[in-house]
This record gives sequence, structure tokens and C-alpha cells, in this order.
Amino acid sequence: MNLSAETLPAIRASFRNPTPPEAIGDRDITWSDHTLDGGVVVTVLQPRHPRPDAPGLYSIHGGGMVMDDRFADLPRLVPLIEEFGFVCATVEYRLAPEHPHPAPLEDCYAGLVWFASAFGFERLVVGGGSAGGGLSAGVALLARDRGGPALAGQLLLCPMLDDRTSADLPDLVWTKEANDFGWRSLLNGQVSPYAAPARMADLSGLPPAFVEVGGAELFRDEDAAYAQRLARAGVPTELHVWAEAHHGFDRFAPEAEVTRAALAARSSWLRRLLTPGGGGGGGGL
Repeated sequence: MNLSAETLPAIRASFRNPTPPEAIGDRDITWSDHTLDGGVVVTVLQPRHPRPDAPGLYSIHGGGMVMDDRFADLPRLVPLIEEFGFVCATVEYRLAPEHPHPAPLEDCYAGLVWFASAFGFERLVVGGGSAGGGLSAGVALLARDRGGPALAGQLLLCPMLDDRTSADLPDLVWTKEANDFGWRSLLNGQVSPYAAPARMADLSGLPPAFVEVGGAELFRDEDAAYAQRLARAGVPTELHVWAEAHHGFDRFAPEAEVTRAALAARSSWLRRLLTPGGGGGGGGL
């Protein structure tokens, strides 16, 4: 991707994500928008008749910290609502470079606090892919350090975690040049372990983690290293590195065998996480 300050407006304009009615179709799912104090918008999707103990899933979209919107992951969320009965929220956070750190992370955290308070979940998972995975990891750190909402798990899909990434794997989707632009736009000369969770020295006390990454993408090594550090810190962690898969493979190749395997692994982890006595969060490392 040829991503730069000059090309960013056109790339943003080219995105066309499904609206909630388009993503939901004829499924028995409802949706609503909520504007929080400060202007953050959160879209909530849920079964028309959610069960009283429905778990929550707080989703943060990707886009390299600089693009896309809260509807990007609706195709991921709708099947999970059907499978697990999740009440889902997806947040519209401010984007860099117009709004560098801490604005995106603080927007995501504000949405999480509202969502947890509004629904009173017993089991609440935060998750997202790429930049959304990195922001999910950052939100989990903030919740730990601020005494915020108790999280049952963090679902980190090819997360963008480390501004120091030096690998230059031949990923066709998210290149080192694009990644460097995203980090420069977000950090704006700052360095924060909440913005780049791989820099956080202490990873103890975090919720169980599922970390997934492609074996042929830029984030392979940093994501595997983060998962190993989580495990060493005592966090139940499951790591999946999908051989030869590129960044965001489930979105770009939804019918591929590797995508089917990855979706099954995610569902297995969520099922164990959400089932009392089901061994949630265990295994992997």
C-alpha cells in the first residue's frame, strides 16, 4: 500500500464498508448508535432478545491508526453475535495524523467504560485487528492501570504493537513503509507504552489473550514476541501463527482454508473463555 500524507485522503475516500442494515441482513439482530460525552460514537449490535447473561464484545477497528471506520469489522461481528449471543459495540475513534496519541486510545477507552457501565457485563472481551488489535492491547493496559472495567479476555488479531518494527517481510497488504507512516502519524514524536504496547515493561495482571498473526506478514515477529511475554508474565495466552498468510487474510480471503481454520480457532478460544470451567484462555504457550 502506497500510504503517505499525500495519498491518505484518496485512500480514505476509497473505503466502502457495509452499513449495519447491510451487514445484518435478515438476521434477528438490532443496532443503535450512541454518542457519548465528548463526541465519541459507539454502535451497539445485539440479538433482538439477548439473554440476561449475554457476554459483551467491544470491537476496535483497524486501519493503521490513520483510516477506516467503526463499520469495518461488522462482517466479523455479526457471525459472533449469532454464535455466542454477544452484545457487541464498535467505536468510532479519532484518527491520526489529525489526532495523534493519546486521542485514539482515549476515545477507545471512553467507549469501553461507557459500554461496560451501560450493560453491566459479567464477561466482557475487547478485541480488534491490526491497529484495532494494538488499540485493544492498549485499552487492556489502561483498564488494568486505571482500575477500569474488568475484562474477561483480549482478542488480538494481527495486532499493531511495536513502533520499532524492523522486519521487512514481503507482505502485499501492509508494508513497512505504510507501517512507518502509521506510527509516525500516531506518535507525532512521542513514545508511550500505551500507544505501542510492546514497549510496556510489565504485562502482568492482564486478561487472557488470543494472539493471531500471519506467517508472511510484517507483524509476525512482534506479535509472537508479545504473546510470549504475556505468557511469561502469567497471562493465559494462546498464539496462532498461520503459515504463508498475509495481513488481514480473513478479510481478503474469506473462503480460504486458512481463514476457515483461523475462524474455528477463534471460536474455540471464545467458547472456552466464556464457558465456566471450559478452560478459557488456557493453552497455546
